[in-house]
Amino acid sequence: MSDEEQRTSDAPLLSVRELSVHFRARHAGAAWPWQVWRHRMSIRAVDGLSFDIRPGEVMGLVGESGCGKSTLARAIVGLVPVTSGSICWRGHETVRGSGRDSRQMQRLRREAQVVFQDPLASLDPRMTIERIVAEPLLTHRPQMARAEVRARVRTMLERVGLNAHHLSRYSHEFSGGQCQRIGIARALVAQPRLVICDEPVSALDVTIQAQIVNLLRDLRRELSLAMLFVSHDLAVVQAVSTRVLVMYLGRVMEFGDSRAVYDAPSHPYTHALLSAVPFSDPALERRRSRVLLRGDLPSPLDPPSGCVFRTRCPRAVAACEQAAPKLEAREGASSLAACFRAGET
Repeated sequence: MSDEEQRTSDAPLLSVRELSVHFRARHAGAAWPWQVWRHRMSIRAVDGLSFDIRPGEVMGLVGESGCGKSTLARAIVGLVPVTSGSICWRGHETVRGSGRDSRQMQRLRREAQVVFQDPLASLDPRMTIERIVAEPLLTHRPQMARAEVRARVRTMLERVGLNAHHLSRYSHEFSGGQCQRIGIARALVAQPRLVICDEPVSALDVTIQAQIVNLLRDLRRELSLAMLFVSHDLAVVQAVSTRVLVMYLGRVMEFGDSRAVYDAPSHPYTHALLSAVPFSDPALERRRSRVLLRGDLPSPLDPPSGCVFRTRCPRAVAACEQAAPKLEAREGASSLAACFRAGET
């Protein structure tokens, strides 16, 4: 058994069970402040998700904008409140229902770090780069000597492609790609076990995207990291992930090994997403057929009954309107899919 296979066979680092994140919103009919409480509606940003992430594994989280990917990532580290469900970090519950265990949350935040989507907005413009990258060490390891902190910051900056001359500069003096490298250095300087990458390349040029993706892949191998990689770009997710979870309107549509999901998608939504990914070969691009979804994305304030994807699904049947299909393995399907007709061609 290889080292990577050994790491991924261990007990889960992170276990999420039936996690839901709902936000209250005022109905459009509530024109006056005293009418707000009578016209509250719920946005089900995340609705009953379950998955595990094991040591050394990269789980890709994909879906259209507004499907709840970033909300899920932020809920895991406590940046948004959880409505129901549980989150376990290394066998200990950090969240159960709407309550949090502050001691276990502190442990999770020390061992799980985030790389944010907007590289410039995630850096404090009033702080030097040295202070920004050192912040996790100063917060979670206050007993560390100043010289050791400085040495670790310098080493990590060099590892992400920057150097010691950048320590005293400020974020506005760097390009978007350099700012994202600083954000990666900040996330890794405290030697976390899990890194949550919340669309880390979506705000960058294509050539810079490739550099950042390659950097993350190298760092994952060198540091034996687990990752939750959030993106709407399936080509990027394919390049880094070992398993893929596909979301739509807060629910899981398909979940399985990366190769199985990309080579033989079981859910019609996954098939439609993959058909939108351009080919590098112009001849193949012209010959292939695309799956065009009908209609617009439904409002999360009023999702469809039964299967939330049925209003745009080319395979929808009467049963889809009556009940939401469970996420399970079905005959002919290569991965878990929440579809009554999973695996059909």
